[in-house]
Amino acid sequence: MPTFTALTTLMGRDPAYALGDAMEGLTPEPTGVGVFEVEDGSGLWEVGGYFEAAPDETALMVLAVAMGAKPFVVSEVPETDWVAHVRRELAPVEAGRFFVYGSHDADKVPQDCEPLLIEAAMAFGTGHHGTTLGCLRALDRLAGDGFEGENVVDIGCGTAVLAMAAARIWPKNVLASDIDEVAVEVAAANVMANGLDGRVNCVEAAGFDHPVLAEAAPFDLVFANILKGPLVALAPDMAHAMQPGGYAILSGILNEQADDVIDVYARSGINLVHRESIVDWTTLTLRKMT
Repeated sequence: MPTFTALTTLMGRDPAYALGDAMEGLTPEPTGVGVFEVEDGSGLWEVGGYFEAAPDETALMVLAVAMGAKPFVVSEVPETDWVAHVRRELAPVEAGRFFVYGSHDADKVPQDCEPLLIEAAMAFGTGHHGTTLGCLRALDRLAGDGFEGENVVDIGCGTAVLAMAAARIWPKNVLASDIDEVAVEVAAANVMANGLDGRVNCVEAAGFDHPVLAEAAPFDLVFANILKGPLVALAPDMAHAMQPGGYAILSGILNEQADDVIDVYARSGINLVHRESIVDWTTLTLRKMT
């Protein structure tokens, strides 16, 4: 059976989510609706729906006009085994001492590495994206310089690959949080698959707003691989949640946005130690002043 997609873009988070909610009421009903910020600093958001039957293009046109969106582009998608496709496309990733792989590549895991299993069906946060790769390299660099995390948290954890990497190299328990319930479930499944249950605790939270995180603070290492906007908004809370001398590894930052993020964090007393750009993305390692 063919699948249909309907995609559009518009300015602003709130209108985008309003349009996504309105799409849920269409007939035929979409099997899923997604709302995503376009990561180019433009302020555009993409709204898309998946349909098992051809969508009502007239109804889509009315919604687009009402919400100030561009006309929907409707496409028929041929049947594809996406997991098999991802498995073919996603080769294992090496980031310093870390080796990120899917179970289909289990025979390729070197003996002298810290292995991190992320299934192909859970591809976000596999290490292939420059942001995740940059964070793993930053962690490897910190550990190589002699730092040992005693109290670590991964904010916006996605697959929890960063939290698991920290738990692989240090004997302490690690916290991982995400604002999305499904992401937390994926993270917990990955923790189990890597034999790290009891070492990585996954919770649903917006930023640091959770009793478990509040009780565990202050942290000596914080990961936040999200986007510029949330990172900027998070700076004061992060400064409060970090112990003096602690480190933050931040990514999800386009290269041209990095200086702004550095400035914002410096005003909160968290200063740049190292920066690395991988293709379009920058990863920052910062340290809170003592």
